[in-house]
Amino acid sequence: MKNVIIVHGCPSSEEKAMNPIMRTYDKHWIPWLKKNLEEKNLNVEVPLMPEPWRPDYEKFKEVFDNLEINEDSVLIGHSCGCAFLVRWLGDTKKKIKKLILVAPWKIADKEKFEDEELMESRKKFYNYEIKGDIKNNIKEIIIFTSDDEDEDGKKSAKIFHDSLGGKIIELKAHGHYCLGDMGTEEFPELLNEILKD
Repeated sequence: MKNVIIVHGCPSSEEKAMNPIMRTYDKHWIPWLKKNLEEKNLNVEVPLMPEPWRPDYEKFKEVFDNLEINEDSVLIGHSCGCAFLVRWLGDTKKKIKKLILVAPWKIADKEKFEDEELMESRKKFYNYEIKGDIKNNIKEIIIFTSDDEDEDGKKSAKIFHDSLGGKIIELKAHGHYCLGDMGTEEFPELLNEILKD
């Protein structure tokens, strides 16, 4: 049976010490999507990654390695979650049904992080070589971007597409696919891509 796993993005700060009400990284379209997929009897998991404001690949991997992933799985990443998934798939050589990258990110941005330790963790997280042969283990790759995405976001989408190929879907006025950019929690285009066979 097809299962879906969504890896959230990485906030820029500790976000109110992980207050579940105030934090945003596991919100946006994720709860709406989970609810709609579960209504179709799909198993959906949204693991909370450890200290996502200071992403650490090994810590993320420890969580992710415990999930059930097989040739019918659909893996979805948002922002830094995309960078994690592509690296993880390269390391594990897992075969999956679909990889969907939403507003993928691959660039450590100096201006946004004055904290040197935080900057170093971001560099380590993003600066890895994409193993292009992972595309042989994935039946379908889809990349969502937007016409008004940040320039580094557009560059990131191109980096992933150049290495992995797949289908690019560019939606208008969706920014970085956060609630503030989209103006809605609904993301029917993503739901449709997941449900397509």
